[in-house]
Amino acid sequence: MKAAVLYEVNKLLSVEDIQLDEPQGQEVLVRLVASGVCHSDLHCIKGDIPQPLPMVLGHEGAGVVERVGPSVTTLQPGDHVVLMVSFSCGKCRYCVEGRPTMCVGNMDTLAMGSLPGGAKRLRKGDQELSHFMGIASFAEYTVVHERQAVKVREDAPLEVVCLLGCGVSTGIGAAINTAGVRPGESIAIYGCGGVGLSAVMGAKLAGAGKIIAIDTLDKKLEMAKDLGADYVINASREDPQSKVMELTGGGADYAIECVGNVEVMATAMGSIHGGGKCVIMGSAPIGSMLSIAPYEFLLGKTITGSVQGGIRPFIDIPRFVDLFMDGKLPIDRLITKTYSLEEVNDAFEALEKGKVMRSVIKL
Repeated sequence: MKAAVLYEVNKLLSVEDIQLDEPQGQEVLVRLVASGVCHSDLHCIKGDIPQPLPMVLGHEGAGVVERVGPSVTTLQPGDHVVLMVSFSCGKCRYCVEGRPTMCVGNMDTLAMGSLPGGAKRLRKGDQELSHFMGIASFAEYTVVHERQAVKVREDAPLEVVCLLGCGVSTGIGAAINTAGVRPGESIAIYGCGGVGLSAVMGAKLAGAGKIIAIDTLDKKLEMAKDLGADYVINASREDPQSKVMELTGGGADYAIECVGNVEVMATAMGSIHGGGKCVIMGSAPIGSMLSIAPYEFLLGKTITGSVQGGIRPFIDIPRFVDLFMDGKLPIDRLITKTYSLEEVNDAFEALEKGKVMRSVIKL
């Protein structure tokens, strides 16, 4: 099959023929239809997320189950699935507590470039290839653990709902679950890429009273406004912290940082009022340090992170798909352009240069 392989950091992906082994226990073979192009893949290419190379990238995949391995109980051939970046074992303390995105089993897929449990099914001749986040969806087919594949309704366009595998569900969940926005409350969202714009949609769903979107690009701010932001701030022309204070009368109830810049994180923390909550979603380079004045905590402020928006994939993803199909969650409007697998490097160039909101590889 064809797949996009990363052999060295800061190098182009190589689209070539590789081999995929058959699914084993609790694994399924999926014929991929589409895969979102996400900043997490770009972080891997840049070396900001150290990974065992060579590796097949891609983690926002969606497709159709073709074969199932032994002991698979949740899926069967023909099922349409969205592949989830977060594995959940269903047995650890986090899964039992209802926080599946915190599952300890994620460490295998994130650090080892393997499927949960440490196995790898990809190879190029005698050379073993790693799976990015256990998904490896920049390929015609993939093998994943059944608990990373969520069945969705068959009439949903896979080239759109694939985005729910990571970025879109992360942003929606950050607003609804992690921040916990309630009707009438205010929220400042820093960064209007795919995650930030999804947070705007999540805040709108939650009934936020004032949604303030901050970015340095007017076209992204225009999209934020179209998706439900009440106010937009261009941080290259205005001081966002002061403007948020002005618009909210003393600070927002919540702030979400979706940039991955420690200075922006500090600004987001400074733009909430005493007792407010700041949610960090952006992925800063490993080794970066965040400096916050301790008095901020004496004001009762909270700062927290979030793994994929704290969603419960097998419950929330089908709900998000239903909301999209009912016209209440317009995630299709995030997609600026689609590419073929052979154009994957063009897709990353466009992403890095800010030419697209979100893009999708059609397989």
